[in-house]
Amino acid sequence: MMQRLKDKYQKEVIPQLQEKFHYKSVMAVPKISKVVLNTGFGKQVVGKSGEEQKRIQDNSLQDLTLIAGQKAVLTLGKKDIATWKTRKGMPLGVKVTLRGQKMYDFLERLINIALPRSRDFQGIDRKSIDPRGNLTVAFKEHIAFPEISPEKAKNIFGFEITIVTTAKTAPEAEELFKAIGFPIKK
Repeated sequence: MMQRLKDKYQKEVIPQLQEKFHYKSVMAVPKISKVVLNTGFGKQVVGKSGEEQKRIQDNSLQDLTLIAGQKAVLTLGKKDIATWKTRKGMPLGVKVTLRGQKMYDFLERLINIALPRSRDFQGIDRKSIDPRGNLTVAFKEHIAFPEISPEKAKNIFGFEITIVTTAKTAPEAEELFKAIGFPIKK
């Protein structure tokens, strides 16, 4: 049976990081605080009628909800930007924020199923970890997730997954991700 990610973190990762970085307290050990999935409509809705735009928005909303296992929400424009032809209050994308058990369940599916299934996957680049210790992974096709049937997908879209940690530096975060099981490139 596969070891659950939360148990692995508590039983293996915490002691490993505590030994490597000499943390005095267990509470000082970095942990994953939330996972944010988001996508923008962008070029998919440009030049389409209002009805077609609504259909694309609904499909994206449903698919991201299926992937995350939690209801996705529309993100709306905060101000008018003429260059991008956006208006205040106009739907621009979809996002989901996962915390707690749903976050761990999603990360398990991401590490064990979706990343290996994505096309031409060689591992996650170290540059994907920002100086604050957050990891951002982009997917060109949302059909890499098993919840989405490629035959039934009406429009294929890319999206971004940001994994937010409490790590203070990028090296601490990199060790956390490696210990959890993320395939980080050498």
